[in-house]
Amino acid sequence: MRLTKYGHACVRLEAEGRSLVIDPGIYTEPESLSGVAAVLVTHEHDDHIDTDKLVAARAANPGLTVHAPADVAAALGDWATPVAAGDTISAGGFTVRVVGGRHADIVDELPGCANVGFVVEGVYHPGDSLFVPDEPVETLLVPVAGPWLHLGLAVEFTRAVKPGRAFAIHDATVNERGFENVDWWLGNHSGAPYTRLLPGASADL
Repeated sequence: MRLTKYGHACVRLEAEGRSLVIDPGIYTEPESLSGVAAVLVTHEHDDHIDTDKLVAARAANPGLTVHAPADVAAALGDWATPVAAGDTISAGGFTVRVVGGRHADIVDELPGCANVGFVVEGVYHPGDSLFVPDEPVETLLVPVAGPWLHLGLAVEFTRAVKPGRAFAIHDATVNERGFENVDWWLGNHSGAPYTRLLPGASADL
């Protein structure tokens, strides 16, 4: 399987003619969706879903499928399929387990919206949550920055998941000095081999 990192929280997975994209938001390059078969959306926030990009991708490829929490799917229309924690689906030729269910709190139980994570054949994207799935995770896409997160939580989350490897996501708000901290702490204290890919870069899993 090939993993390609795009802007912020977006990744593309490809294997043997199969393809899907997770969380193409407003910080994501449009080319992430070129020719893709399916899109998975963890939750409603615009750094994880850019509706205009999805509509354009769907117009270019009417066979494109989108899977998202019920509120997001309803807003997109009948071409999107609602998913919830506990579901197992097929998307873009991949088997996907849907986990989690709730966005991490920022303050006062806000934002309080639905947030699902996706385990795609051993690759786990948690969206904006720190939910630890009850199954082995080979590759963790670990969020490294956000109003609901600090770096120590990212380290503890990676330790709890115990993946075979970890890649940074949710990083559009981090500058180069911040990345020095992120890379050092996750690289030395997370308990997993850690890599930060630049947007557009790929790794073979």
